[in-house]
Amino acid sequence: MRSTPPSSRRWDGSLVHVRARRSLRVSHDSASRLLRCGQSDRCRDCGNRIEWYHRTNERPIRLHPHELPAERVPATCQWHVSCGVAHPAGDGSGWCRLPHAMLCPARHAHPAAVPELAVLRRALAVNTRRLIDSGAFAPPSTPPTTEASPMATCRPARPVVQLLYIRYLASRPVDEIQCVAQTRRRHRCTSPLLTSETQAGVWTLVPVATRHGQLSLPGAVLAVYALTGLPYAEQLRWRAQRCPEHAAIPTAADVAVTEWEPFDPLIHHEHIHTRLPTLTRRQGSAGRGRKATQL
Repeated sequence: MRSTPPSSRRWDGSLVHVRARRSLRVSHDSASRLLRCGQSDRCRDCGNRIEWYHRTNERPIRLHPHELPAERVPATCQWHVSCGVAHPAGDGSGWCRLPHAMLCPARHAHPAAVPELAVLRRALAVNTRRLIDSGAFAPPSTPPTTEASPMATCRPARPVVQLLYIRYLASRPVDEIQCVAQTRRRHRCTSPLLTSETQAGVWTLVPVATRHGQLSLPGAVLAVYALTGLPYAEQLRWRAQRCPEHAAIPTAADVAVTEWEPFDPLIHHEHIHTRLPTLTRRQGSAGRGRKATQL
């Protein structure tokens, strides 16, 4: 009597031996370099590699590119990725993800950081120094001192931009917003969105409007770089984050995700500026009540 060979499938039709999962990768001969999630990038403050993900509220977050043992990370700092979306909690496994802000050597150490994470933070600091010494990374320039520049311009590092009647929080100053299109040499375009040939927006003070269900902020104003006066096609170019040259080439692929983040006055309250950046004031004159002079 011959025995029946074991089946490679269970009673429900699923495979007994599941193949190992592989991370998503873009083919080397692909015309596009953009993934839906896990878009790799480098931190502009320290130069180390990061991965961009979106949360359930569509807000982006920068995660460390490698998983860490969950027992070494505080429960309040654990993240996991499911179906391309980042969630601020553990998934029950022995591994978790960690926000890059907790490890970035260019920032102050996070209060919830444990000694096990200090070793990884020092390793990233050493890698930052190696990138700077080799010329592969240039840290952001520091603001001028009072003695070097007696006049200081109120220039927000992350301005609020209004286009198509929606307010977004930019990741960098308006004149430094870079095109996300891919060049013919498969590199990111280095051209800015705002050039001397394109129409510029207007800085204006508007009331701080909250979303439905949130408490209002009475008497609060906000400096906004308004693009609503530009033509509709020009506003679409800004939202797509493309330079004028690549805006005319719709077949050009994107090599990076757009850096627009929906502005929420309660979440991004530290980025609310009540003074127009077109105003210049002397250092130390604010306390004496001197009037600012316009450029």
